Amino acid sequence: MHVPDGFIDAPTSAVTGVVAAGALAVSLRGARRELDEKTAPLAGLVAAFIFAVQMLNFPVAAGTSGHLLGGALAAILVGPCTGVLCVSVVLLMQGVLFADGGLTALGVNITDMAIVTTVVSYAVFRGLLAVLPRGRRSVTVASFVAALVSVPAAAVAFTLIYAAGGTTDVPLGKVATAMIGVHVLIGVGEAFITALTVGAVIAVRPDLVHGARGLQQRLKLRVNGALVDAPAPTAPVAARTSRRTLWATGLVTSLVLAGFVSFYASASPDGLEKVAHDKGIDKKEEKHAASGSPLADYGVKDVSDARLSGGLAGVIGVGVTVVAGSAVFWAVRRRRGADDASPLSTGA
Repeated sequence: MHVPDGFIDAPTSAVTGVVAAGALAVSLRGARRELDEKTAPLAGLVAAFIFAVQMLNFPVAAGTSGHLLGGALAAILVGPCTGVLCVSVVLLMQGVLFADGGLTALGVNITDMAIVTTVVSYAVFRGLLAVLPRGRRSVTVASFVAALVSVPAAAVAFTLIYAAGGTTDVPLGKVATAMIGVHVLIGVGEAFITALTVGAVIAVRPDLVHGARGLQQRLKLRVNGALVDAPAPTAPVAARTSRRTLWATGLVTSLVLAGFVSFYASASPDGLEKVAHDKGIDKKEEKHAASGSPLADYGVKDVSDARLSGGLAGVIGVGVTVVAGSAVFWAVRRRRGADDASPLSTGA
């Protein structure tokens, strides 16, 4: 779904850039409310994990592959506003360091892959939780459906952006049919990855999952034949694992996925690449401004061994993303602390 330079004309790219900038400004303010001392470190890890899993293209049809977009996963784990920032950090690192996704198309990609996927998936997620029984299993089920819907929603968004500013003369109906069709299949893979990840985190630290807050079901007691809520526990239930252990496990998992497992990912073009080639959308694709980067195309320049080159690039990408993401969310969390401590916020 990474849109290269040249697919969308300059005026439309500029408009999406303004939309993306506005959404990021709103998300920065919203993330102050979502992040606390427990979840802020997790947000940087979520960005790194999304970067790593996006390197794992999986086959979805003859000659076509797909990969995680990550908007649903980020929104459910750390909140929708923080989720937009997580995916945006990933897209920025990919565009600048790895020449993946055009720099002039950065606004298009943030709008499509960060904003649309996060907003749509979280709306579906909250809607499902409103009607499903309260409990952890419902969170996992809602995560699956929300992620499944988010990918074709992004395909629809790209189709609309292409209709407004596509640089090639391809019938809109053909673009929509091809994009939505293949991305429904990719959405199934997105749904499984999202549900498995959310379920794994809930199993050990449900208190760190933004989408699971407030869903703990109160214990019922039968008194005189009637069910009543049991008194709230005086002490919190002990977590199965510490935040530090969870963070370290997540980071090691991300490094292994990007540094080793990615070598076995599908080499077939992803959904957008395949549709663009088949329908002629890529006729005016431009050379990436960062094509000379030593990490371009997810390989380390001058390292001849393909496995080593790709593995090193993946490890570097995870490291840079977790540092950049952690710095952003640490700053957001620090700003919240400063706001909470200000005289205006305390009523002094």
